[in-house]
Amino acid sequence: MNNKMWRLGVPRALFYYYYGPWWEIFFETLGIEVIVSPPTYREIMDLGVSLAVAEACLPVKAYYGHAAWLASRVDALLVPRLVSVERKSYICPKLMGLPDMLRATLKPCPQIIDTTVNLARRPEEGLAAAVQGMARAIGVRGHRVELAKAAAEARYRSWTCERWGDTKGLETGNTDQAGERRYALPVGVIGHGYLLYDRYLGMDIPGKVAALGGQVILPENIDPQEVEKACRQLPKRLYWTLGRKIIGTALYLMEQEKVAGLIHLTAFGCGPDSLVGDLAERYARRRGKPFLLLTLDEHTGEAGLNTRLEAFMDMLYRRRSA
Repeated sequence: MNNKMWRLGVPRALFYYYYGPWWEIFFETLGIEVIVSPPTYREIMDLGVSLAVAEACLPVKAYYGHAAWLASRVDALLVPRLVSVERKSYICPKLMGLPDMLRATLKPCPQIIDTTVNLARRPEEGLAAAVQGMARAIGVRGHRVELAKAAAEARYRSWTCERWGDTKGLETGNTDQAGERRYALPVGVIGHGYLLYDRYLGMDIPGKVAALGGQVILPENIDPQEVEKACRQLPKRLYWTLGRKIIGTALYLMEQEKVAGLIHLTAFGCGPDSLVGDLAERYARRRGKPFLLLTLDEHTGEAGLNTRLEAFMDMLYRRRSA
């Protein structure tokens, strides 16, 4: 098949919220038409729930829905087998198995590009192998691959600065229902990117906190070196990449006096999060830092979540004004 005629589907879920721009520019530079599924909405979520096994966590169910939405619209799906994205750290086994799970579920199933990404031992070699593997899957080799990689890396750096580098819009106060002016309280909102930045799946918790007058601090707003430094407080190194990022962010923010409290957004059925959330809550309790754990699944009602969030923010204001 002529690669210029390919339509490559990229599900807008899971690691799309970390590497989406890299994937898009890489394949577009190679002459592939990239089709990204739309932002999550109810029909996609319902489709994913109907296809996935009951034991799957909420983000994986959403991924099924996005992949199914794309299946009849594309020639191939990009579903990298993510084993490790950094040295000596790993990704959740459920995410590693996504290509096989989708092949067994989607009927008919388009071709799946499932290049293995494993940077655990030799990151540079692992990344080079993954890039070449994705290019070979669409029949491209040679100098064009290096040019596409350079373009993807440049766009990724730019996207990172654009999306995470400016939080000025969240630093203003707000007015509550009684008309009282409330000045912004720095509040850490931690969790996986595919929950925090998927407004349907994560119920736009960062936006709700900002609307209630909070200055939202996200994991991506923290220097990665500070996150790693904070993780050294743990008696043993956490080898899940995303879990370590969450607990490191939480530990760092607990040490910042200006941070009024922490909100941890997690998905029901996530094994690593069950450990990370418990650890974060224990450390917060020891240090007297208010901590709210919000666990989501496909049955979570928004009204009840809003009530808990409003009560938590009100408590933070009362603590600061006491």
